Amino acid sequence: MKPARTKTPRKPLVKKGSQTNFKDPVGVYCRVRPLSFPDQECCIEVINNTTVQLHTPEGYRLNRNGDYKETQYSFKQVFGTHTTQKELFDVVANPLADDLIHGKNGLLFTYGVTGSGKTYTMTGSPGEGGLLPRCLDMIFNSIGSFQAKRYVFKSNDRNSMDIQCEVDALLERQKREALSNPKTPSSKRQVDPEFADMINVQEFCKAEEVDEDSVYGVFVSYIEIYNNYIYDLLEEVPFDPIKPKPPQSKLLREDKNHNMYVAGCTEVEVKSTEEAFEVFWRGQKKRRIANTHLNRESSRSHSVFNIKLVQAPLDADGDNVLQEKEQIIISQLSLVDLAGSERTNRTKAEGNRLREAGNINQSLMTLRTCMEVLRENQMCGTNRMVPYRDSKLTHLFKNYFDGEGKVRMIVCVNPKAEDYEESLQVMRFAEVTQEVEVARPVDKAICGLTPGRRYRNQARGGPVGDEPLSTEVVLQSFPPLPSCEILDINDEQTLPRLIEALEKRHQLRQMMIDEFNKQSITFKALLQEFDNTVLNKENYIQGKLNEKEKFISGQKMEIERLEKKNKTLEYKIEILEKTTTIYEEDKRNLQQELEAQNQKLQRQFSDKRRLEARLQGMVTETKMKWEKECERRVAAKQLEMQNKLWVKDEKLKQLKAIVTEPKPEKPERPSRERDREKVAQRSVSPSPVPNAPPIRLRHRRSRSAGDRWVDHKPASNVQTETVMQPHVPHAITVSVANEKALAKCEKYMLTHQELASDGEIETKLIKGDVYKTRGGGQSVQFTDIETLKQESPNGSRKRRSSTVAPAQPDGTECDWTDVETRCSVAVEMRAGSQLGPGYQHHAQPKRKKP
Repeated sequence: MKPARTKTPRKPLVKKGSQTNFKDPVGVYCRVRPLSFPDQECCIEVINNTTVQLHTPEGYRLNRNGDYKETQYSFKQVFGTHTTQKELFDVVANPLADDLIHGKNGLLFTYGVTGSGKTYTMTGSPGEGGLLPRCLDMIFNSIGSFQAKRYVFKSNDRNSMDIQCEVDALLERQKREALSNPKTPSSKRQVDPEFADMINVQEFCKAEEVDEDSVYGVFVSYIEIYNNYIYDLLEEVPFDPIKPKPPQSKLLREDKNHNMYVAGCTEVEVKSTEEAFEVFWRGQKKRRIANTHLNRESSRSHSVFNIKLVQAPLDADGDNVLQEKEQIIISQLSLVDLAGSERTNRTKAEGNRLREAGNINQSLMTLRTCMEVLRENQMCGTNRMVPYRDSKLTHLFKNYFDGEGKVRMIVCVNPKAEDYEESLQVMRFAEVTQEVEVARPVDKAICGLTPGRRYRNQARGGPVGDEPLSTEVVLQSFPPLPSCEILDINDEQTLPRLIEALEKRHQLRQMMIDEFNKQSITFKALLQEFDNTVLNKENYIQGKLNEKEKFISGQKMEIERLEKKNKTLEYKIEILEKTTTIYEEDKRNLQQELEAQNQKLQRQFSDKRRLEARLQGMVTETKMKWEKECERRVAAKQLEMQNKLWVKDEKLKQLKAIVTEPKPEKPERPSRERDREKVAQRSVSPSPVPNAPPIRLRHRRSRSAGDRWVDHKPASNVQTETVMQPHVPHAITVSVANEKALAKCEKYMLTHQELASDGEIETKLIKGDVYKTRGGGQSVQFTDIETLKQESPNGSRKRRSSTVAPAQPDGTECDWTDVETRCSVAVEMRAGSQLGPGYQHHAQPKRKKP
C-alpha cells in the first residue's frame, strides 16, 4: 500500500542545499529606553532577560470595545532600562569586533521608531560612549603594536587594497606632510573636547589570539542614505561662496568577488581611536537631522560607518610586509544607524520632512520585505527572488544576508503609550528577522609561513644581550691563579707557581690581543664593506628617488596635459551639447510638422474615401437607372413590333370581311360605342406574343429596420398627396440637422425634392450611416438613395390620331372610308387600357407615304 501524500515530510524541514551546522540565525536583541517622565503611561514590560510583554494602553481599549490584549515577544537577549553601554557592548558588539580582527565581516544595525534611542545606542553621550567608540577602542588595543606604517596599505577604487614598499610609503608620507592639510586626522593633535568624553572608555578591552606575525591597517568611511541616494560624509568639497556645489550622490558597484561597495567613497587610514572618532565626528556634523514633533534632533537618513581592517603577513625573515596582494585579508564591520520609522499624522511633517519620512518608511518596508522573502525561501524551500535592488539600503548589505558575515540587530523601543502601534510593528518585524538564517563565513587561512618570525628577528638584531655572555666566556678562558698566601719564609713553591700562572696568563692575553687585532682588522674590513654597501644603497635609493621624482614630474606634466585636454574636451562637449540642443529643437519642429502633414494627409484620404463612396453610389444609381431605361426601351420596341404584326393581321381580317361581304347601298357610320364594342370583341383574341417578359420590379428591404433614424425634412419641401408616403418608425423628425439628434441615432434620412425632366415633382430619400468622429462629434456617410415619382397615365403617352374628314354641309359626319386608318385609330384608343388585346401594347399610327 502506498503511503498517503499528506504524510510526506514537509519541505521546510529539509531545505535544499542548506546545512544547519553551518548556518546561524540573525541575532536580534531588544533594548528598552527609560521613560522621559516617571508619571508617563508604560505599554512595555520586561518579563525576563529574553522576553518582553506589550500591554494595550487605556485609550486603545475603549476603541476596541474594551478588549484587553497582552502580547509577548522573545529575543536573543533583552536589555532593560538600567542596562549600561558596557553591558550592551560585551554581549552584542564585542564578538563582532573580535571577528573583525580575525578576518571576518560583521553587520550591526539599530532599528526602531523615532526617539527610541538608536543614535544614543550607537554613538553614546559624554561619559557614556556607545558601541562605535568602544569597537574602535577594542580594535586599536588589540593591534596597536602590530600596525603597519602609514600608506603601506593603499586603497583603490575596486574595493581592494594595494601594498607599497617602504620607499613608496615614505614618499607618500613626505608628500602628505608637505601638503599640511589641517583637516587630515593626525594622532599627534589634541583631541577635540567636544567628543573627548565619548571616547574616554575606562574599561580596557582587547581581543585574544591576535596574529603577531602580521601587520594591520585600519581604514574608515562614513556614508548616509538620504531619500534613497548615497552621499559621502567624508568627501571634501571646495567651498565656493559664489556658486556652492551640492553634494554629489554615489553609485553602488560590484567588485570581482561579487561584493557590493560604494564607488568613489572616501576611505581614511587611522592609527588610533581618537583619530578614527575625529573622522566620524567630522562626518556626523554633515549628517541630515531635523526637528520634528516627536524628536528635537531626528535623523532624516540612514548612516553607515564602515571599519575596514587590512591584514598582511610578514615575510620569512620577519622584517617587511610580504609583497603579495593575494595574501591580504580584508574584513569589514558596518555599524548602521537606521532612521526611525514614523507616522506623518504624529510628526506633523510637511514639505521636505514629509518626503523624507516617505522615503525612510519605504526603505524600511523594503528591508522588511527582504526578510520575509528570505524566511519564506528558507522555511518553504522556495526560490523567490529577494528584492534587494528596490532600496539602496538592502542592495548595499545583500552580501551579509547571502553569507558574507554575521548579522546583529538591536531593536530599540520606547515604552510610552503613544508609541504603542509603532512598537507593535517593530516587534513583528523583529519576530520575522529572528527566523532568517545566514550562512556562516568560511575562515580565511594565510600561507604556511613559520610562526614567531617577528620575535626571532628581534632576537637576532639585539647585540646588547650578547655582551655579558662574551665577557663571562673570556674571563672563564683564563687559567685560575694559585694560592698566593706565604706562611713559611722558606716556601719556594708558591712564588714560582704564581709566576708561571701569570706568564701563562700573559701569553694567553698576548694571544687574545693578537686574535683581537686580527678580528679588529677583519671587523674594520667588514665595517668598510658595510659602509660601502650602505653607500651603494644610499646611492641606489637616491637614484630611485631621482627616478621617482622624474616620474612624478612626468606624471605632473601628464596631469597638466590631461587637464588641458580635459578642458578642451569639456569645451567641445559644451559645443556639442548646444548643437545637440539645436538639433533636438529642429527635430521636435520637424516632428510637429510631420505630424501636421500626416494629419492633413489623413484628412485628405478620408475626404477622398468619402468622395469615392459618393461617386460609387452615384455611378451605381446611374447604372441602375440606365439599365431600367434600356429594359424599358427594349420592351417598348418589342411591344411595338408585336403591335405592328397584330395590326397587320387585323387589317387583313377586316379587308377579307369587306371583300367577301356585300356592300350596302348606303352604309351608316358606326358610332364610337359600336366601334368600341367591336374592337372589344376583336380584342378577345390572344396577343400575338403572349410570352413577352414582364419588367421585373426591384424590391429592396432596409437592413437597418431596428436602428433609430433622424428624419430630416426641410421646411421648403412641398407636401405631396400620393398614396405611398415615406414612414420610418421611432424616428426623430427635424427640419435642420443638429448634433443632439445625430448623437441619439444610428441612421440618417434626408427628404429632397426637385423637378424631373417631365415637369413632375420627384422626391429623393437620401439615406446614410451616422459615425462618431475622433473629436467627439458626428459625421454622416451616405449609402443609398430611394426615388419617389408621381406620373399621370395620360401624360406619359403620346396621342396620335388619324386625320378626320371635314364635316358635311348638312351636319352629318362623313363616312370613314379608309379601313386601315379606322383600324389604326381604334387600336390607338385602346392602347394602354385593360379592355382588349392591347393591354400591354402601345400602337403607333401608320405613316402615310408621301
